[in-house]
Amino acid sequence: MSHLAGLERVKEGRADDAARRILHVDMDAFYASIEQRDNPALRGRPVAVGRGSGRGVVAAASYEARVFGVRSALPSHMALERCPELIFVPPRFDVYRAVSAQIHAIFRHYTALIQPLALDEAYLDVTEQWPPYGSATAVAEAIRRDIRQQTGLTASAGVSYNRFLAKLASGQRKPDGLFVISPRQGAAFVADLPVEKFHGVGPATTRRMHGLGIHTGADLRKWTVPELRQHFGSSAQFYHDIARGQDHRPVEVNRPRKSLGTETTFPHDVAEWDRLAATLKAIVSKLAAGCAQKRLAGRTVTLKLRYAGFHTVTRARSMAFPAADECVLLPVALEILRSFFPLDRPVRLLGLTISSLVSYEDRSLPVQMGLFEQTV
Repeated sequence: MSHLAGLERVKEGRADDAARRILHVDMDAFYASIEQRDNPALRGRPVAVGRGSGRGVVAAASYEARVFGVRSALPSHMALERCPELIFVPPRFDVYRAVSAQIHAIFRHYTALIQPLALDEAYLDVTEQWPPYGSATAVAEAIRRDIRQQTGLTASAGVSYNRFLAKLASGQRKPDGLFVISPRQGAAFVADLPVEKFHGVGPATTRRMHGLGIHTGADLRKWTVPELRQHFGSSAQFYHDIARGQDHRPVEVNRPRKSLGTETTFPHDVAEWDRLAATLKAIVSKLAAGCAQKRLAGRTVTLKLRYAGFHTVTRARSMAFPAADECVLLPVALEILRSFFPLDRPVRLLGLTISSLVSYEDRSLPVQMGLFEQTV
């Protein structure tokens, strides 16, 4: 069957879930591996991509650094405490994007049914594409081989019959590994797995599940959908399904972007309104430029404050219309910022996100601009 026919099959949902063949391909320590590839002096050494001084944060870590507990989002000073020999290199996002484009071109050689998750990972539906290769596992091996030959980098892959299990599988034999979870194995594989290992179950949900005595997939399987709904709302059906190794979500081709955002970390904690407002104005200007470049507008504006000590709070406003212009977004952002004053403590990081996005062509701007529809 052609790639186009496969795309129509996904849209119409004709394939039986157990018959699907889904890959999750995830590059190994992507940013750090590119730096080690391009600089032989870094190979075999603990490397962190990011800023190693002041208020820096680790953006990515090599596997040599991960042995010491260095992970992405870890403050740089803590990373250096854990690994004094850690080498920091500044990020080169233009290079990372170029390599990502190479990798996605390889994906397209095998299937048109691709759902990118980030620069370095994606889901691929190869249900209709694997027969010429003998198996979906053979497709995954071919993709990993092409990535190594064309980029000099390694990728890990998971093969299964749904997205949830493919994602779990890709992490089983990292780095440079491949793991398969068949329809016969899915339910049993999940039963023994701690819920904190489930993709889609975050730290807050994990704590709530533990409080209810739910520690493994087998524990979760004992709960009915109505019982789960009392504690987890609209996520109840999803949790009920994944506890049984089920996930009916298709690979979402051309999935629309859900949000755009940017943030600034201060070299020193800030508590003054004037400086925070000036920084927020610069953030709004950058965000508006991003919206213009992608021709998107949004209805919901969310402000994030991270205080000293890394306590993070967010507040949002939803407007009555989609907007992307700086002159509209800035008053909304400043209004949210004012709601935090007087501050409980100085601010370490300030960020802004716009969501509920639509294309420029779909938006309609009323005469009165800046009126809130509701507080979120």
